[in-house]
Amino acid sequence: MKQMTQSNLRSAFGGESMARNRYNIWGTVAEKEGFPNVKRLFDATAQAEHIHAALHYKAMKDVKGDFDVATHGGFGIGSTSENLQGAIDGETFEFTEMYPAYIQVAEMQAEEAAVHAMRFAVEAEKVHAEMFGKAKEAVDAGHDLDVDDQVYLCPVCGFVALSKEQNCPICGTSSEKFIAF
Repeated sequence: MKQMTQSNLRSAFGGESMARNRYNIWGTVAEKEGFPNVKRLFDATAQAEHIHAALHYKAMKDVKGDFDVATHGGFGIGSTSENLQGAIDGETFEFTEMYPAYIQVAEMQAEEAAVHAMRFAVEAEKVHAEMFGKAKEAVDAGHDLDVDDQVYLCPVCGFVALSKEQNCPICGTSSEKFIAF
């Protein structure tokens, strides 16, 4: 694997891993503040970030060794509203700046596994930001996020939905395979 793509994948892996942990922590805050559906959203999205990290890690299957990993990651625990804004900001950074640049490099270097992994991530991150935006609007209005029954996750690409879709709009996976939170 070419060095620039490898470095970008390591950075993306680090960022997705940090987001997973951050969302688990922020979900606990949401639950304590009386927003169980926002907690579900944070939990589902945390698992989506794990899916993205795993895709990146698998794309680097032939890379061995220890590396310092520089990545963009937000820190801090605030109110649920503040944490949702942090999630929106992080997801937006990923789909507007980070992944488009990383994909261009991977395409230039003909690293198809990396391109595939990052394309799934960039499309899912757009949806994550939108879902966090809906949750923030609800919380700021003083109520929980409105969901059909549960929050759903596509186990292939990390797409998150507030209602069960017929199939994943990103990768086509059947909704029968979705994970409910």
